[in-house]
Amino acid sequence: MIFFYGLFMDRSLLTEKGLHPEIIGPAVLPDYRIHIGERATLLRSASSRAYGIVMELTDQEARTLYSAPSVREYIPERVRVKLLDTGEAVEGDCYNLPRELGLAGTNPAYATKLSQLAEALQFDAAYVEEIAAFGEVS
Repeated sequence: MIFFYGLFMDRSLLTEKGLHPEIIGPAVLPDYRIHIGERATLLRSASSRAYGIVMELTDQEARTLYSAPSVREYIPERVRVKLLDTGEAVEGDCYNLPRELGLAGTNPAYATKLSQLAEALQFDAAYVEEIAAFGEVS
């Protein structure tokens, strides 16, 4: 299982890549916060939480997905998330960037798309606002 927290939460994006994800459901990952630099990543942060979608992909599909040039620097990390629909705790992989890469740059367009997706998925309004803030030009 994979905990997706970026634009890959959109199942249609994965099916367009020829993958066949099975949606397990929306979930929350405690003690992590989202950060959007040039790309999205999750950073450990006590008392924070990140929302996402748990999906099942085959090992080969995951390798194929994360071999693309734009995401090949992501590293799988084993995490325990809580499914929002059932409260069940499940383990899965969460792909994150190394900290120095994750903090680099900005990408307001990505943040805007991701906040719209998070809103469509009916995630917590404060979380949607947190993502949207990365899209604001100061």
